[in-house]
Amino acid sequence: MLIIIMQMYKVFVNDCPIILTENNNISTIYKKETFKSFNIKGIVADLFQNKLSGICIICSDLEEAWKQFRSHFKIQKAAGGKVLNFKNEVLFIYRFDKWDLPKGKLEKGESVEDCAVRETEEECGVTNLTIKKSLQTTYHIFERKEKTILKITYWFLMKTDFSGILIPQAEEAIKEAVFKNKVETKEALANTYENIKLLF
Repeated sequence: MLIIIMQMYKVFVNDCPIILTENNNISTIYKKETFKSFNIKGIVADLFQNKLSGICIICSDLEEAWKQFRSHFKIQKAAGGKVLNFKNEVLFIYRFDKWDLPKGKLEKGESVEDCAVRETEEECGVTNLTIKKSLQTTYHIFERKEKTILKITYWFLMKTDFSGILIPQAEEAIKEAVFKNKVETKEALANTYENIKLLF
């Protein structure tokens, strides 16, 4: 039996999704529009103002539509990690009243892998990180200094045998850095961002 997985892009604005897909028959609770009739700036403004809970955009050529979509924004690239320790607990950070995973901006000339390891070390004080595999790339849109930015975050599954004391990076407004077991992880995911939930 042949199973075809339809590719899509899911971009979050205030935790509300813009879904771009070629699948006309997608099952969704969101209003559907075609990419040709899609007013990108208008939809993003409506999402920022909570006038929409999300939207699904049907594209005839997904990669071409994605290229056009990205051209409307300043692009910021970042990388981060879903880190497991020797007990299979997940490393979380607590910042801005939400649980999150460690991540940060890509520096000039830096690989996404090096960025993910560096930012995780800096934000949590963890060491001995080993990248095991790539995870889903996430996308979200935010506004800063009158610019609308599309943040593309590359994620990696990492392992560590670190058993020392974690040190949250205070200058990045991180209040806690902690490994969580399955029950605690489930609780943390009830107070996190929608794009982080995609990694679990």
